[in-house]
Amino acid sequence: MPIQTAIPCTMMRGGTSRGPYFLANDLPRDPELRDQVLLAVMGSGHAQQIDGIGGGSSLSSKVAVVSVSQHPDADIDYLFAQVSVDEKSVDLSPSCGNILSGVGPFAIESGLVNADDEQTRVRVRNVNTDSMIELVVQTPGGQVDYEGETRIDGVEGSAAPILLNFLDVAGTKTGKLLPTGNLRDSFDGVEVSCVDASVPMVLIPATALGKQGDEAKTELDSDTELLARIERIRQQASWKMGLGDATGKVLPKVALLSKPRNGGTITSRYFVPDNCHAAHAVTGAICVASAAMLPGTITDELIDRPDTLNPEIGIEHPSGKIDLVLELAPGQSCPEIRRAGLIRTARKLFRGELYVPGRIWSRPQARVS
Repeated sequence: MPIQTAIPCTMMRGGTSRGPYFLANDLPRDPELRDQVLLAVMGSGHAQQIDGIGGGSSLSSKVAVVSVSQHPDADIDYLFAQVSVDEKSVDLSPSCGNILSGVGPFAIESGLVNADDEQTRVRVRNVNTDSMIELVVQTPGGQVDYEGETRIDGVEGSAAPILLNFLDVAGTKTGKLLPTGNLRDSFDGVEVSCVDASVPMVLIPATALGKQGDEAKTELDSDTELLARIERIRQQASWKMGLGDATGKVLPKVALLSKPRNGGTITSRYFVPDNCHAAHAVTGAICVASAAMLPGTITDELIDRPDTLNPEIGIEHPSGKIDLVLELAPGQSCPEIRRAGLIRTARKLFRGELYVPGRIWSRPQARVS
């Protein structure tokens, strides 16, 4: 009988995403072998991920790996992995703020962080971007509380709020808020803004590509000509942003921006990158919100810019709206973005063991299934 390796795992919904959460010590230390295990866990290489726990979508093929941090300003380290659905590849270059929402509860319940009464602050170092985030988790009586009245668009029902404060926003991946050195660039005959705030992005006016900007995900995903043009622009921008060849990579991300329709600040259609997000990535929302506060970007023609150092930004997306609060400081040419805060929710779905074939990875405590 073939031996399979059992791996402790907690499956969680974090924000508008879903995936398994692992302790780093429960996975192989060798990065290449770890990625092979994650591919097997998710069932990647098949559009339905039928031989794993992935959901056949980029939003449900995500992984969190958590460990105690050695950094003096952090309690835990969080490594995010975007596991491909159709291909056998693992991308560690981006981060994910939605999956991050579940990291605090997971760390507390795994014994990595001691819970306080009422609320627990969890200081997180994101390994992918070497940035810091503070999470505030509801812990009445020293226990994680998942129940509450907070609702986020893109998720049914309500849950306990989890506050995310992103402390290192500007230049997370490239080292510069404006990676090309310009507020606007032109690629493939289209004027865009390249901004790196939590995630490097190429921001495009929707009308420049013949769209209104409020189209449904299905309509955008079926427009092969649009997707091809977005990819051409993304490839050219990636080189100028210092990110190199973007082929087969998820960075930089892309958003089509337009004027708000439902009381928000701006409308965004966020691409991941070869299809439209069903809602909106948290890191992408931070980048769009940051760009909205930079005079001279392509957002000038799309918004009424708030005149405050603590603006509330509402980003309309296909499933509703995501709200953020920025903390700005005056700068010589543009405001300095000190932090970005927003509310997410999370829910624990199950905790137990999952199995990978022994031919991929085996260890002494492997169990016979």
